Amino acid sequence: MKIAVVGATGLVGTKMMQILEERNFPVTELIPVASEKSVGKEISFKGKKYAVVGMQTAIDSKPVIALFSAGGGTSLEWAPKFAAAGITVIDNSSAWRMDATKKLVVPEINADTLTAEDKIIANPNCSTIQMVMVLNPLHKKYKIKRIVVSTYQSVTGTGVKAVTQLMNERKGIKGEMAYPYPIDFNAIPQIDVFTDNGYTKEEMKMVNETRKIMGDNSIRLTATTVRIPVMGGHSESVNVEFENDFDLNEVRTLLENTAGVIVIDDIKNLKYPMPMDAHEKDEVFVGRLRRDESQDKTLNMFIVSDNLRKGAATNAVQIAEYLVKNKLC
Repeated sequence: MKIAVVGATGLVGTKMMQILEERNFPVTELIPVASEKSVGKEISFKGKKYAVVGMQTAIDSKPVIALFSAGGGTSLEWAPKFAAAGITVIDNSSAWRMDATKKLVVPEINADTLTAEDKIIANPNCSTIQMVMVLNPLHKKYKIKRIVVSTYQSVTGTGVKAVTQLMNERKGIKGEMAYPYPIDFNAIPQIDVFTDNGYTKEEMKMVNETRKIMGDNSIRLTATTVRIPVMGGHSESVNVEFENDFDLNEVRTLLENTAGVIVIDDIKNLKYPMPMDAHEKDEVFVGRLRRDESQDKTLNMFIVSDNLRKGAATNAVQIAEYLVKNKLC
């Protein structure tokens, strides 16, 4: 099975190849794809060397699946060309997420909506994926009315340039800036550009994508997204109001029995999820489960996940695994 990875030299593309190898995905030939300046570079995969190729060469090679992580503009231009050649595209950018004709998929939640006709499949935003992984089983049980979420997001979500900025600042080295301000010893309450309503694109992604994935436009959601100087993963403080009341022990049991979710919630022993716990893991971690004492039927929690893995690369590979298992590609 030929698999293309578009954006193979970037942080997420590199992680995609790592996860394909870790999960022993049945790749017979890897086609690493990147911009023209990277064509000819060699990529190692499962002990073999593969040369980076350009877009048209990748299409001509006829991969079964193409995992895209090369930005929205590239995806808008090239994903339809791959799809027209019969290649199934799983796209990690924001380009197709809110397209009504495209599925937005977290496999544990809505992979069963996929068909062989879905040639461009959208991978959700990293901060949305980890939140809906925890909230979806609770929504089914208690029905969510409103969500208030504040995120504390890793610099790895921005990319190599941001990681370099953080490490340079730690060493006292002046260099290229990914952010308009220093990130070390700081928290920047802006992720992506601002929109006309005063929210950032990242914040609005969480609103719109959550409703689409969970299939419920009645859910009200407000978000504040913040970049912090960590590497291991994204964290989220989530306050969720339900239509129906809940028992806290029942909530805990429900989450403990949710595939892909791990509960770390033992405050007597100071056990709760942190980015360092999530680093290089595929699960979503949740803790600090407690009632909101200011209003009825409302729950507080803290959610952490590795944004490069379940928040991006692992979720895409899981979609590919579902397609192969169910002979949809």
